[in-house]
Amino acid sequence: MTAADEAAGYNEDKMGNHMNKHIAALTLACLAATSANAAGLPERVKSAGKVVVANQPNYPPMEYVDPATNELKGVDIDLGVALAKELGTTVEWSNIGFEQMISSLQTGRVDLIHSGMSDLPKRRDTLDFIDYMKSGAQFYTSFARKGEFKTLTDFCGKTVGMSRRTSFPDETAKWSAANCEAKGLPAIKVVGTEGSADARAQLKQGRLDAAVQGSETLPYLMDLEKDTYAVVGEPFTVVYQGIGFAKKDTELRDAYAAALKALMESGEYKAIFAKYGLEGTLLDGIHINGEAVK
Repeated sequence: MTAADEAAGYNEDKMGNHMNKHIAALTLACLAATSANAAGLPERVKSAGKVVVANQPNYPPMEYVDPATNELKGVDIDLGVALAKELGTTVEWSNIGFEQMISSLQTGRVDLIHSGMSDLPKRRDTLDFIDYMKSGAQFYTSFARKGEFKTLTDFCGKTVGMSRRTSFPDETAKWSAANCEAKGLPAIKVVGTEGSADARAQLKQGRLDAAVQGSETLPYLMDLEKDTYAVVGEPFTVVYQGIGFAKKDTELRDAYAAALKALMESGEYKAIFAKYGLEGTLLDGIHINGEAVK
């Protein structure tokens, strides 16, 4: 999620589940092997000595540019570097707009996508995902108005903003239909914004009553701008975020799955998330396309 996320739902169909199990089975052999070297990497990556990764650093604390040093920082950055190191290679981050990431992967401009992208069923037609964290859409409002919103249904009939490039507009509309309109309450007025920063600006200007953003980003924002925002309730969706690979690139996908498994076992995976206060988003094992690999 923004790192943007196109609108989509999460319902699995039977064919998707069958494919997930097939992919998981193919991956088991790789997960059993060591990932401490580059043996499992495609020849193109070995020859280049690097993996080119699509990332848009505008989604703290997942990925952002430190204004003091102009360096890339964040969970995805730290995890991406650790995975590459586990595989005996290096990372070249390619700053690509979120809407161009999938086409850049398909045309070979990048090797994979690691940029806060949600593992959505509709994306699995063209991508395979190695999931690495849980996320969810969450309502928040201005600190000054927190007393108005005691429960999530208090947002019914209100004007709520969220990045139009994410899955949040569809998710919020679906939640509104089930929890507002179905109960005789007015629908949430969903406003698509140019990004999460735009939604926060409009919230401060009083043009929005509330906003929706990924639950993993809100603690960071609230710490950055104290007494400015207030989170209301728990996330109303649950989705995995994953590293995206071209469907045909099974060799690289499986190498990364083995590397992530090694980081989980060593404790480095947990340490990276703990650094950013996101221990609650951890997964307890390898998941590919939403399915646990046992």
